[in-house]
Amino acid sequence: MKIHEYQAKELLRAAGVPVLAGKVARTPDEAAAAFASLGTPICAVKAQIHAGGRGKGMVKGSTQRGVELAKSADDAARIAKGLLDQTLVTIQTGPEGQVVRQVFVESGCAIERELYCAILVDRQAGSPVLIASTAGGMDIEEVAHKTPELIITEPFDPDRGLSAWQTRVLSARLGLPAASWRAAEQFFKALTKAFVNLDASLLEINPLVLTKDGTMVALDAKMTFDDNALFRHKDVLALRDESEEEPAETRAAAAGLSYVKLNGTIGCLVNGAGLAMSTMDLVKYHGGEPANFLDVGGGADVKQVTEAFRIILSDKNVKAILVNIFGGIMRCTTIANALIEASKTVGFTVPLVVRLEGTEVEEGKTILANSGTTIITADGLTDAAKKVVAASKGLKA
Repeated sequence: MKIHEYQAKELLRAAGVPVLAGKVARTPDEAAAAFASLGTPICAVKAQIHAGGRGKGMVKGSTQRGVELAKSADDAARIAKGLLDQTLVTIQTGPEGQVVRQVFVESGCAIERELYCAILVDRQAGSPVLIASTAGGMDIEEVAHKTPELIITEPFDPDRGLSAWQTRVLSARLGLPAASWRAAEQFFKALTKAFVNLDASLLEINPLVLTKDGTMVALDAKMTFDDNALFRHKDVLALRDESEEEPAETRAAAAGLSYVKLNGTIGCLVNGAGLAMSTMDLVKYHGGEPANFLDVGGGADVKQVTEAFRIILSDKNVKAILVNIFGGIMRCTTIANALIEASKTVGFTVPLVVRLEGTEVEEGKTILANSGTTIITADGLTDAAKKVVAASKGLKA
């Protein structure tokens, strides 16, 4: 789950991480009032969407950027008016962009240097890792590609947190003045503690700034959370903004399904994440483009599988559907009955390729054969992938 910058900063503030004062505004008048109440000569007015690259992003049909500086209340109102209810296009939104529904008006500060900092879970290291770089405010992917020597990594134990000696290593390698090392220690320790305590999967500060008075401040904040741990954090779950999420993914989550929308034309319904990935790979290998990742899991019932078909078919780009079931806990008869139910309640307007193996496979095939539903059966996964790719292009396999 993702949250907005202003929400992330409230969580960080509560965890003892230094952030600047700021207020959310949903109208130009609110933005002007926010500027006046903050009482600083300059403020940043920032579009709030679940995507990075806002500073370089542009409003469609305008020269307005996603982040601009205001030097007066009128300035803040003007910038907010150019952002609110407009579509902002960034490197992460794609050309379709995202609608801005709120802005964050934040106090300015005297910046000495811009740095980069992030925390994520490194599976190879088997622990959380703090990443830092002197190349703050830049595209970190480009920095990592062109100048990897500028990337500093420090794995840490989630129970013990970041050690004092690790913060000194970070401070030295970042070239911080000695007078700021204590501030850096407090910042990094508070940040890593917040990451662990909140069950975050990513915490990115870009830029992290060293101010002219030697303090460290999170000038931006991006946070995502482990969905499987949200039951422990009702306060974090309450921050969810479904208007920023793909509606089909939200609908799938409510039905207990794992679904990710993609840009292809072949819908995939599979049981098991590993099998789903393999299915998508084979579809791609044989010349097709998956329209989604959809794992119905091992315990899905007819109702859930029928809803899965509804979600797939709601994507107008889908030209064919591949059902690939390896029956272990999930019985092939359940899928067969769900297919028939979906054909009655939803109706299949695109070719359907089905490959069944495992528990009750013969019974499942018999149910389908006697159903009168138009289905292309497949013998093995490779055969299924070839047939669905051909069907999506209006060809015979």
